[in-house]
Amino acid sequence: MLENPKKILIIKPSAWGDIIHTLPFLDVVHKQFPNAEIHWVVAKGLHTFLENHPLIHKLWIMDKDGWRDIKRSLQITAEINVFRKGLKNEQFDISIDLSGLLRSGLITWAAGAKYKLGFSDSDEGSPFFYTDKIVGGEKIHAIDRYLKLARLLGCDISTINYPMPILPDISHLTDAIPERFCIMAPSAGKEANRWPAERFGKLAAQLSIPALIIASRGDKKIADKVVRASNGKAINMAGKTTLKELVSLISKCSYFICNDTGPMHIAAALNKPVFALFGPANPIRTGPYGKIHTIIQEKLKCSPCYARKPCKKHNWHCMKDITVEKVASIIRAQ
Repeated sequence: MLENPKKILIIKPSAWGDIIHTLPFLDVVHKQFPNAEIHWVVAKGLHTFLENHPLIHKLWIMDKDGWRDIKRSLQITAEINVFRKGLKNEQFDISIDLSGLLRSGLITWAAGAKYKLGFSDSDEGSPFFYTDKIVGGEKIHAIDRYLKLARLLGCDISTINYPMPILPDISHLTDAIPERFCIMAPSAGKEANRWPAERFGKLAAQLSIPALIIASRGDKKIADKVVRASNGKAINMAGKTTLKELVSLISKCSYFICNDTGPMHIAAALNKPVFALFGPANPIRTGPYGKIHTIIQEKLKCSPCYARKPCKKHNWHCMKDITVEKVASIIRAQ
């Protein structure tokens, strides 16, 4: 690899948890090449989290969802061409595809860097677009997988740091909540990964400190169910924060209870004890990173199966069999 690259491109558009997993990679690459400009391809919406990040020179924002609208095909074509030409004109020395999908492979090709790094075991034919590739492996955490590519660049990966963006003041939020509290994140990107909302509420009713319920505006109904089942012990914060405000809020909690979801990784990055409920997902690959966290999981032969929806074949036992009493006793024991 080049010893002194001038421009480096990181390709990791989404999701939020994956972006958090990429921060240790960003940290070690910056330390190895302190004079290089680091650019990042990120999805629209999630870009607000990385805006004005001190280690990122420029964000390349792709309208991942908007570019699927067939009715805007001519406009989308024009937008993609501007995006493609803009990347090409930067003349990157190195690009690193951490997504490993056809879309990210095409972005790697469009950017035209001299060295194009990625994983040989990525999906959808994306390795075709790389000049340099290594086996990432499926039985390691995503953070360790990404750092394998950093090691290929000569980076020291012995220390894990999460360089966060500059965070806003949230006194307007914290003035209205208890001094001590935990946070619950009852939603998840995949329906099969969601422990029933009512159980989160019943759990909140048994905790010694109030629970703040976080969720996006789109998942407000889930948060409402939790609050209704909590006997007044849960406080609904769904849709009331920006991404950066949410990070600041998590930094003040005592502990974090969740499904397999993006904010879980923020809590882990901030060294907050996480109690994570896992069913179809694989905590080895996507669980909270670190030794202070607790995975709550039923040991079944059929899991992890990575299903997106609750299965009928096994009656969704991987999540249904996790009782409120079991989770409450594990938390009390810590």
